[in-house]
Amino acid sequence: MPFFSRFEWMLALRYLRARRQEGFISVIAIFSFLGIMLGVATLIIVMSVMNGFRAELLGRILGLNGHLTIQSEAALTLHDYDRIAGTVGRLPGVVLANPMIEGQVMGTANNTAAGVQVRGVRGADLMHEKALANGLRAGTLKGFDDSEGVAVGYRLASRLGLRLGDQITLISPQSTTTPFGTVPRLARFPIVAVFDVGMFEYDSSFVYMPFKLAQTYFRMPGQATAVEVRLADPQQARQAANEIMQAIGPQYRLYDWQQANAHFVNALDVERNVMFLILTLIIVVAAFNIISSMIMLVKDKGRDIAILRTMGTSRASIMRVFVIAGASIGVLGTGAGFLLGISFALNIESIRQFLQRLTGTDLFSAEIYFLSKLPAQVDNGQVMAVVVMGLALSLLATLYPSWRAARLDPVEALRYE
Repeated sequence: MPFFSRFEWMLALRYLRARRQEGFISVIAIFSFLGIMLGVATLIIVMSVMNGFRAELLGRILGLNGHLTIQSEAALTLHDYDRIAGTVGRLPGVVLANPMIEGQVMGTANNTAAGVQVRGVRGADLMHEKALANGLRAGTLKGFDDSEGVAVGYRLASRLGLRLGDQITLISPQSTTTPFGTVPRLARFPIVAVFDVGMFEYDSSFVYMPFKLAQTYFRMPGQATAVEVRLADPQQARQAANEIMQAIGPQYRLYDWQQANAHFVNALDVERNVMFLILTLIIVVAAFNIISSMIMLVKDKGRDIAILRTMGTSRASIMRVFVIAGASIGVLGTGAGFLLGISFALNIESIRQFLQRLTGTDLFSAEIYFLSKLPAQVDNGQVMAVVVMGLALSLLATLYPSWRAARLDPVEALRYE
């Protein structure tokens, strides 16, 4: 025998189709349905967009930075960087290990100055920087080692008024002693490439220089400041760090991309969790609407319940009738919200462009968000959690009104009829 009989289904669905004099109850049920639907859909859409932002931003960060960085424990520079890179590069799971030189200088051109982060890398290693190699606006990275020039971000180039072939003057804080006193050391380099990786920090302050040229400029012959390691799976950085330490020895220190960007990663995680909690309240409010509509329905159907009880209908059957009535609103609302949320999330960029054409306004400015399109990434686990939560809250919302209906005394209900 099924848990819900045909009689209980028929009665519950009939109660949901209110007659004219009971139209107010039906209106509340409709709003409860819309509340659950919009709550579930909003939660799926917002979480998908936040997942997309997280994946896009972390992808751009990891596109220009190693997943692990190896530095000397006792000194500021590495002398055996070739040995370290060779040893680490042969470990399983390691895609690339490359030495680099990094330093902060002042960049000047056309009577304008800006703080600059210089990275000295080999041309072959620079080609593995997919975000940079795929984001060239001008110039080429071929022959980078022999070019004696530098690659700069397009925002930095715009700020300093530089174009391909122009020269940028880099002023190092390391001074040079002359007969006239100590003066800052400066050098001029031609621009051989201009890149756009879509991140303001990199496009406005980063300059890439050939590795040998950087050793000469920073006066670090035969030295490097660090060795960057790229992994096949960035999420395994902690495990890979232990294996690398065993391979190269304890005289080095390692930090992974999560430690280097801890404030950024933590901020994204906290924001995602808080948004999930806040938007869950929309579904909770819709669940309270189900409670209120079911209580009003029980009160309105008190005479019918009493007659059913006197005809021999059990309390459990009465309770199941109202559970079906309330849960139907929640199940249908959750299902509709799931379909709406998934459809919106998968086509959010097309919807944005349509709304932009319709309103004539820029709804997602790349100058502000530094992303060319609105990202969305649907996480099946999160979607399942949202759906289960919507169904659970809808079911819980029906229990108290259904219990009240089952506990209704027929004598009291019919006394004044």
